[in-house]
Amino acid sequence: MARKRRGLSAEDKALWSRVAASAVPMHPARKPDDLPLPEPMLKPPRPMAPPPSPLPLAELRIGGRTLGGPAIRIDLSPAPPQTVHAQPLRMDHKTHRQMTRGKLAPEARIDLHGMTLNIAQPVLTRFILQARAEGRRLVLVITGKGREGGPDAPLPVRPGALRHNVPHWLHMPPLNQVVLQIRPAHRRHGGEGAYYVYLRR
Repeated sequence: MARKRRGLSAEDKALWSRVAASAVPMHPARKPDDLPLPEPMLKPPRPMAPPPSPLPLAELRIGGRTLGGPAIRIDLSPAPPQTVHAQPLRMDHKTHRQMTRGKLAPEARIDLHGMTLNIAQPVLTRFILQARAEGRRLVLVITGKGREGGPDAPLPVRPGALRHNVPHWLHMPPLNQVVLQIRPAHRRHGGEGAYYVYLRR
């Protein structure tokens, strides 16, 4: 039940009358006409044009074509050859030219094609460290090109998980201490499905 609001008592009213009588205006010379005018109200914003209506969901299809144009393709990361070629040249220029033209025969090779990432990384690490211990300079790492996701895949799939991960692994400890240069192999040695790995002395 709400409480009934009580008014001021006679004693409160007498006290308020004394306070009001003793009040002094802050600006006695100011007239009501001198008071600043209120700022004009801003104009209401104009209504924006409605956005164009989206296409019906029935017309949209993942991997499909939009308004008769080419199919949309999403690249999750640069292609491995572009990433590897962007690395600075650390080995001898003449040897590098011969290697990338396929004129140097790899001294050892390993085929990771078909392995899972969890298996391939320790196998690659052991192979590179052993090749370095045996004094080899140029080795070939075969990854395969990988398969692309089909047109009905729910999400874009990056083809060739090994092809993308091998350069990253080679730049991580402990392999970064023994690897001097990485380059995509010449087509006679596997092309985009393999890497030349040039080791330090």
